[in-house]
Amino acid sequence: MNPDQDGRVNDDSRPPPGSPVFEAIMENERNRRYLGERMDTIGDRIDTELLGDIVRHGPVLEALLREPLDRREIEARLEVSRATSHRYTQWLDEQGFVEKVDGRFQLTWRGEVVVEEVLRFEANVRTAHRLTPLLEVICEDHREFVVEPFVDATVTVAEPNDPYSPVERFIALVNESETFRGFNTTHMAPLILGEFHQQVFEETDTEIIYHPHIVEKLFETYPDRAQEAIDSGHLALRTRDELPYGLALFDDRVGIGGYDETTGLMQVFVDTDAPIACEWAERVYASVRADSSPLDMKPELSR
Repeated sequence: MNPDQDGRVNDDSRPPPGSPVFEAIMENERNRRYLGERMDTIGDRIDTELLGDIVRHGPVLEALLREPLDRREIEARLEVSRATSHRYTQWLDEQGFVEKVDGRFQLTWRGEVVVEEVLRFEANVRTAHRLTPLLEVICEDHREFVVEPFVDATVTVAEPNDPYSPVERFIALVNESETFRGFNTTHMAPLILGEFHQQVFEETDTEIIYHPHIVEKLFETYPDRAQEAIDSGHLALRTRDELPYGLALFDDRVGIGGYDETTGLMQVFVDTDAPIACEWAERVYASVRADSSPLDMKPELSR
């Protein structure tokens, strides 16, 4: 197995150029903390009351984004009174967000941009809320993943009555995938789960990047099977001294794992098949892999 030959990273382990949408999201992420400074430099910040009004008019803006509507259609779509629909359309017209064409209100180009940003804001706030269990367990120095690609992600959180649900979700995705790549600050799954290690040793083409001491522990537990998997080319292990969190790349999904610092147990697993998230994960994995070292034989075990 050679992940560099799957078409998703270049021969030098660098990822290929991203799609325009991906590059735009990444550029926004890099600049987001400086947006306030840039707007202060311009000296023309939008009044917070206007921002609140825009958010409050989000439902009618979203309805008009789908298609132009007349006032009665707005009333029916939003289940509002005639007076309310009149107030909505009057405000939108005053702001230059709509124009009336053939008796229907349709968004201007400015209006379309505003409503798209309102939806983006709502989606990102909602996603940040859903990802709180992950954000709380990831080190502040390693938050180079972006929220936007995970808007529709599956979030599995360990609960007192079901503490292993994130691990079970992760293992289920491994079992469904013919290939698996990832890196992790601890073992991908508890070493006592022999069925998982049988999967990665014998059935799924696997490449994992671990801390060196984690690899040692793996070989202590499965010395012969791990070496046999490496010798056969079925398993590739790499090591790196520093890793940010747990990242998993399956055939058509990606996931991020967050761990309890005290117990080492997976506390949350977030996964999605969104193309933009998969593109982000490929970038992150290629970057980490390029700064890791291959392991070709059994490591010297600490005495």
